[in-house]
Amino acid sequence: MKSLRRMFQFVKPYQKNAILAMVLLSGVVVADLLIPRLTQRVIDEGIARQDMRMIVNTALLMLGAAILSALFSIGNTLLSVRVAMGAGADLRSAIVRKVQTFSFGNLDRIQTGRLLVRTTSDVSQVQMIVQMSLRMLTRAPLWMIGSVVMLIVTSTQLALLMLVLLPVILVMIWFFLVRARPLFLSVQRRLDRLNQVMQENLAGVRVVKAFVRVEHENGRFDQANRDLMDENIKVMQLLATLIPTTLFFVNLGVVGVLWFGGQLAIGGDFTVGEIVASVNYMAFSLFPMMMLGGMVGPLSAAAASAGRIWEVLDSAADVQDRPRARALSDVEGRVAFEDVCFSYNHGCEELVLKDINLVAEPGQTVAILGATGSGKSSLIHLIPRFYDVEAGRVTLDDVDVRDLPLDALRAQVGIVLQETVLFSGTVRDNIRYGRPGATEEEVIAAAKAAHAHDFIAAFPDGYDTLIGQRGVNLSGGQKQRIAIARALLVRPKVLILDDSTSAVDVETETKIQTALEDLMVGRTCFVIAQRISTVLNADRIVVLGRGQIAATGTHTELMASSSIYREIYESQLGNSAP
Repeated sequence: MKSLRRMFQFVKPYQKNAILAMVLLSGVVVADLLIPRLTQRVIDEGIARQDMRMIVNTALLMLGAAILSALFSIGNTLLSVRVAMGAGADLRSAIVRKVQTFSFGNLDRIQTGRLLVRTTSDVSQVQMIVQMSLRMLTRAPLWMIGSVVMLIVTSTQLALLMLVLLPVILVMIWFFLVRARPLFLSVQRRLDRLNQVMQENLAGVRVVKAFVRVEHENGRFDQANRDLMDENIKVMQLLATLIPTTLFFVNLGVVGVLWFGGQLAIGGDFTVGEIVASVNYMAFSLFPMMMLGGMVGPLSAAAASAGRIWEVLDSAADVQDRPRARALSDVEGRVAFEDVCFSYNHGCEELVLKDINLVAEPGQTVAILGATGSGKSSLIHLIPRFYDVEAGRVTLDDVDVRDLPLDALRAQVGIVLQETVLFSGTVRDNIRYGRPGATEEEVIAAAKAAHAHDFIAAFPDGYDTLIGQRGVNLSGGQKQRIAIARALLVRPKVLILDDSTSAVDVETETKIQTALEDLMVGRTCFVIAQRISTVLNADRIVVLGRGQIAATGTHTELMASSSIYREIYESQLGNSAP
């Protein structure tokens, strides 16, 4: 429950509304508790004495109390909803903002499906309990305490009967609460799995159909769905016994009041009105126990969800600004790798990159070749600090990139990732994603440089064309060229192209490379490419093998000194060297 209590810090911005909701709820309880006392007055003073005026006046007071109770309850509900919705919205924003601070390493460990469940289902559980706390969870103890006081005032003997039943019911509720929490945690985990399978099915629907694996994927989803169903059934089976058991004790208390109160009334020590009032107060004092019993499920679910949410909010980003990080005033673009070692699992003996020493002078183009899994993408991801090195250091203008603020560092680095990602919105918005204030002329210039302007202009809406989800209405080559334009518009000092022309034809690639040669002037460029024709004119070509630099030099130098490079060249361009 500690994690759930911590959630109420999100209620603090709305504490005025929360306090007012509590005040109105207190008014509801007072008005409700007043009605049994007025009922006793009608019976003992009105009906017994046949005083019609007393009956009418008391009935009007009861009507007034009922109206006040209804009005206070409506006000309490409106304020509770406002507080809960506001706290829920702030909590979702906090999760998303936290996720945005995560490095690639954090996101590698936390699956997208799990984050989605925490932002939606888990937040909804907490949001619901916040609202209930300002209504039922607060009303129940107030109602119970007020009923006990009124019952003691009415009959001390009958109050003792209730005080015997209360601990029994509270212990029972606590028992169910402790048993239910791990079950609800298991339900949320099953929901994680269901969302993960569903997300994979939707994202890979074309692959599923292409390989005729629809039945297989349906089976995976059905299994995850059945697992979730089974866990929900276990929870409901546990809670199914709670409400009837609680109701049994409530009815037992009412029977006790009628039994002992009846005996007192027969002996002349108790009036009929007092018996009626005592029955009402007994029900009022025990009925909140039923309310709390009904809250065991939501409370357990919210506690489990709160713990899962705090797992995200308490996570520290693997990559963070150092306390004394300062931005460079004038970046030239010299990038150096000094004895760099890297592993995706810190402390792991199996290194992805080992003893990398490499320097890219300002304005140079460095091409990186290597087989799949040789560490090409891992190498360039260290420059903008998507990951941090295990050993050694990466520098920008002789300053360790870890000593630079992340925002300032990444503002100097333009990158086109291997997997092209576009956002819903217009083509224009996607191109100027890194520079929202860019002019129309700058957007068009970047598009022309990436050889994207012609096909964009051919769209009926031109640059106002809406891009579908994940760029579904664009070809792979079109998406890559828009991504290149987006990177160029930032005007970076360091430009990284991670296999960024793999989805375009050779002719278009040649045009893009020609255009990029002009744009690369004054910029340090790292180019990862599968086609060796893309990197022939690079100032330096680096061949990676098993996480180490196998060879480095110009094309001419490598043709003479590196058998690996010659094999790559000959396999793609033939046996004759230029």
